[in-house]
Amino acid sequence: MRITPDVRDVLEKATVDGVRLLLPEQLPDLLYQRVNKVLAAAGGRWNRRAQAHVFAADPSAVIAGIVRTGILTTPQDHGYFPTPPPIVDRLLELADLSPGLRVLEPSAGRGAIASALADKGCIVDCVELLPDNAQALAEAGFQRVTTGDFLTVAPRPQYDRVVMNPPFAKDADAAHVIHAFGFLAPAGLLVAVLSNGVTFHRTPAAKAFRALLQSTGGQLHELPANSFQASGTGTGTVIAVLPGTGRTLSAPAPATDAPADSTGDDLPDPQILVKEIILDLQESLLLLEELRDSLAPAAVRTATTD
Repeated sequence: MRITPDVRDVLEKATVDGVRLLLPEQLPDLLYQRVNKVLAAAGGRWNRRAQAHVFAADPSAVIAGIVRTGILTTPQDHGYFPTPPPIVDRLLELADLSPGLRVLEPSAGRGAIASALADKGCIVDCVELLPDNAQALAEAGFQRVTTGDFLTVAPRPQYDRVVMNPPFAKDADAAHVIHAFGFLAPAGLLVAVLSNGVTFHRTPAAKAFRALLQSTGGQLHELPANSFQASGTGTGTVIAVLPGTGRTLSAPAPATDAPADSTGDDLPDPQILVKEIILDLQESLLLLEELRDSLAPAAVRTATTD
């Protein structure tokens, strides 16, 4: 998240007192909204009783970094959107679990899936990119946590199950699932939630995912619209179930077959073009809203409103 100069100026003048951040003065309405958006993304919440934005821990280092660089990196920038409980339940249902199975969760976040796997009696290994999340996993009792980029971890086909919610942006989910398949034992099962873009995008990663889905006899299960709305994204999603090289799924795909990719010079499917255009328009609208907020005239408001 890029921070505008006027917001940086306000934060530079703000006072940090323990876990509280106090704004320097009353702010114009739109400027306050932009400041509040940044503070919320950094983990602060306005507290009327404290008359300040309150954080879980001392925010001095985070605020200093914003002022110095003009950038705030949020977990969402790395594709972290926690898995809602109904999706966790569906993933575990499709994973056909039993106690004692060795399971990999390669984008473990703060443990929404991993904790549910452990509750089922599974032996869970976690990989997590963000150090704060990895620390939270360790504090939750997970002893086998690797901190780093999962795509750099060398595959070893030793896991009975891989259950995952990878980052969606730019078909990273497809790349993560393809890499994760290399960790699956021949008799194992991989279950992953992905953006529905993997079913029609024409990127190399999306095409490779569809090829893997077809070659393994895997299945796709569509999820209801806005399944991740509670986590902050309206991206359409599906669950992929991929059997290991020595396993065959007992039932045919109940939802969506993997679409075949054209190898000729024919025009793209119009439905695919429409979906991609809609995604591009949604991204453009978000950028326009940010631009509008940064250019809109200011109206006076106080900093004492929820």
